[in-house]
Amino acid sequence: MKKTILPALAIFFTTALFAQEALKSIEEEYYDFLSLTGAAERPTLGYRTLSDSEWNILDENHPWQNNNLGTKRTVWEVSEGTNWFTRGFEHNVKFKVYGPEWYNSYNSAAPYGQNDGALWQGKGYNTSLTGGARMEAFGFELTVKPQISFSQNQSFDYLIDNNMQSETYANKAAIYGYVWNNIDLPQRFGDGSFWHFDWGDSEIRWTWHTVTFGAGFQSPWLGSAWLNPMLGSNNAPTYPKLDAGLRRTKVYLPFCDWYIGDIEGRIWLGKLSESEYYDNNPSNDSRLLTGLSASYKPSFIPGFTFGVNRIFISNWSKHNLKYVLHLFTLGSGNTNGSQTRTGEDEDQKASLFIDWQFPKIGFEFYGELGIDDFTSQKLANPFHTAIYTIGVKQYIPLPFSKISNNFSDLKSELIFEWNNFEMSQDFQMQWTYLGYYAHGSLSHGYTQKGQILGAGSGYFGNSQFLGYKIYFSKGYFMPFFHRHCPDNNYIYNMAVDTDASHDSKTSTVNKDYYGIFKTYKTIGCEINYFVTKNFDFTANFNISFINFPDYNRYDNSGILNYKGSLLAKYTF
Repeated sequence: MKKTILPALAIFFTTALFAQEALKSIEEEYYDFLSLTGAAERPTLGYRTLSDSEWNILDENHPWQNNNLGTKRTVWEVSEGTNWFTRGFEHNVKFKVYGPEWYNSYNSAAPYGQNDGALWQGKGYNTSLTGGARMEAFGFELTVKPQISFSQNQSFDYLIDNNMQSETYANKAAIYGYVWNNIDLPQRFGDGSFWHFDWGDSEIRWTWHTVTFGAGFQSPWLGSAWLNPMLGSNNAPTYPKLDAGLRRTKVYLPFCDWYIGDIEGRIWLGKLSESEYYDNNPSNDSRLLTGLSASYKPSFIPGFTFGVNRIFISNWSKHNLKYVLHLFTLGSGNTNGSQTRTGEDEDQKASLFIDWQFPKIGFEFYGELGIDDFTSQKLANPFHTAIYTIGVKQYIPLPFSKISNNFSDLKSELIFEWNNFEMSQDFQMQWTYLGYYAHGSLSHGYTQKGQILGAGSGYFGNSQFLGYKIYFSKGYFMPFFHRHCPDNNYIYNMAVDTDASHDSKTSTVNKDYYGIFKTYKTIGCEINYFVTKNFDFTANFNISFINFPDYNRYDNSGILNYKGSLLAKYTF
């Protein structure tokens, strides 16, 4: 009996591999830093979830080599398959534990936070607890990793939309809803504290070679952006979805065996839900999302990747499953640009992205261009409804390699990202336009349970982030500056169909709205430290000066928000 059990236990406790990591976790961010110099290879091109994010470390000599960054252990293993089908998956059983990880934050004056899953970081105390496990066996993958969160949600001053007083919208929307009524983006989630349960990164999947099919809740991170991706992030609660496609796959031309690069592609269907702070119409509580992501990394341009993401949002109806086919066409799928053949509305969004890495000098450049509602009329002005992102990362070698045993093997990176999500100015000659994430008929916008599925800051304005992250053997330290205007479009729309000239004595736009853009200017620092190789914490403290929080030019005093956060994590 002992001869049978002991070898099995030895396999369980000694076989360890680098494994899938959650989006924006410290592990994934660290592996991405290693990829700047070619010490790690990115597992994805443009579509990334926890299940897809299995990193390949090419250089085992790195700053965190003695820390436990997450291990996936082989529980049971048998010989490989003997035919073409069974050779398409690994013949073993692997197991990994996630967390537990406990996040805490406190905002002194206003809500502040992003890319935090279902958690809404309102004024006051906020916390979330995440943990789970992952099992892989013969091509099947089962991940259970839910999140439970709490928000104290203290009161603060914000704008009230008088247009929300109609019977169409719920009283909650009139009190807590966004200042415009064509997006489900509450400024405050009710008048008191609340708990929320979210399935997080839970899903079941089956993969054969690189062909994969999944059902679950994992939100995809789409494109190349580091902070504010346009069409997919972990900024909002998750939604149930089905997906199918190809994981990153090497492509060879037939007959000549010439390697021409890597491809990746995924299509998915999801069900989006309304928050509790929107309208009184139960028939539109759910919406259908159909998505496409396709990427290519050519072998003849080293380090270069480009791709496209495309999204359709429509009413929840079996008739709108046709948008799966429209994902592969250039048109919108509508008969007149706004109404479908079944009389139902749709909202289309797309983005093109590039990413270019230069490992020899540790440099990366990326960019993304987004377009809202494609029509043939955009050929006259291709930048109508366009938004964009540019960013760079630079590995910077430090002139010293060791301060102490805990602060040795120092390496660093500079991170900069600029997002411009403001409306194109040709709308000054048309009509009011809230922005890329909103829509006139599908009035909930690109949201899930009241939070935006894409960029978490500057979503109707702009954002600039600059950080310098220094890695050492026991963690990292990052001072940063983040400036963002969440909604410049609120001001720009005030000038549509009005006279805003400086010399006009009747111009209320110039008098009341000139230069009162709501702006967050945040300076802070973040430090991660491994107390033991299995236990680490990440602390963040920042101060935000918020100009014109209520868009009132006669009150330029602004407010200060002090935010502190602490993430404690144990890794098995």
